[in-house]
Amino acid sequence: MAATLQFELVSPERLLRSEPVEMVVVPGSEGNFGVLPGHALLISTVRPGLIEIYEGGKVREQLFVAGGFAEVNAERCTVLADEAVPLPDLNRAVLEGEARELEARLNTTQDDDVRNHARRQLVVVNAKLTALGAPSPH
Repeated sequence: MAATLQFELVSPERLLRSEPVEMVVVPGSEGNFGVLPGHALLISTVRPGLIEIYEGGKVREQLFVAGGFAEVNAERCTVLADEAVPLPDLNRAVLEGEARELEARLNTTQDDDVRNHARRQLVVVNAKLTALGAPSPH
């Protein structure tokens, strides 16, 4: 069996994953980074994108994260995610509807707080669509 490290994915509500993995790729703010057993210490912000879990040298599972933080050491990779969803659970039609609603809100409101919130939400929705293979409209 290949060497493993402990991967933990934590949402604000609960521990979502805690399992040994061969490798995990995390969407860091400066670009994706792969974590293997024995990795150097690292703390990074996480941008909206896919976490890929590897087994047998191949991607076994993909999870969408909406952002957060990652902490890595030689034995463990912990991602504290704002939101995490298995890729198969994302629904393209629902996301496209959310994108239309958020774009309409951006175009119709004058309230800066509402606009900023809608803009942040739209970034996440577009990242989800990109993860599904749809080109992001923005």
